[in-house]
Order: sequence, then C-alpha cells, then structure tokens
Amino acid sequence: MSTAPRVLVVDDDPVILKLLQVNFEMEGFDVLTAADGVDGLRAARDERPDVVVSDVMMPGMNGLELVAALGADDLTGNIPVMLLSARAQATDVAAGYDAGAQDYVTKPFEPLELVDRVHKLLRSR
Repeated sequence: MSTAPRVLVVDDDPVILKLLQVNFEMEGFDVLTAADGVDGLRAARDERPDVVVSDVMMPGMNGLELVAALGADDLTGNIPVMLLSARAQATDVAAGYDAGAQDYVTKPFEPLELVDRVHKLLRSR
C-alpha cells in the first residue's frame, strides 16, 4: 500500500493535465486525472484523493461548481481544493475562495511552486 499523497488533477486541457501529472509524479505523488468537473467529482467520490487541483474554466461542470459540489458532499467535504485558472482578476480569485477553494493559482504557473503549495495544503489539513 502506497503512503504517497494522492492528488486528483482536473483540467480539460490535455497538455496541462499531462504537465501536472508528470510534475506531481516526479515529486512522489500518486496522481489521478479527470478531463472535466463531472469526471473529477466522480473520481473524488470514488478514490478519495488527499487533495484536488482543478482548472476553473471547463465545459459542463466548471471548477467553481466542482469545488461547491465537493464541499457539499459528506464523502469529499474535507478534501482541500486548489483552483488553477487563467482568470486572475481579484473578483475571479474571490469567487474561487467563496466557492470553497483553499488556494487559487493563476496561469501561467511554475510547476514546482504549485507542488510546494499543494504540500502546504496537505500539511494544513
């Protein structure tokens, strides 16, 4: 049984999804991926990751809706969520925190800084 932290990465951009997957794996994480919010919610309920990193702008269920759905579910309500978005206005960031995210990172991002911030989220649980 692995004791590595499990991160669920949710992004509709396959390039970003792969970039994040590779960076988290290189830092010792077990990585789950989902290409949209609906699959992300299902994966979070089924797999119970230690942390979720999600894009905001996705078709179907967006990242804000995903954060709210995770927070409202008894199975996933305690999983910390980091939102990742090209939307960098103060109102966008505030909307992310209002939806229930514990952190908000704007694109473009430095992958190793993102990993460090995820480690901080895990330590604060």
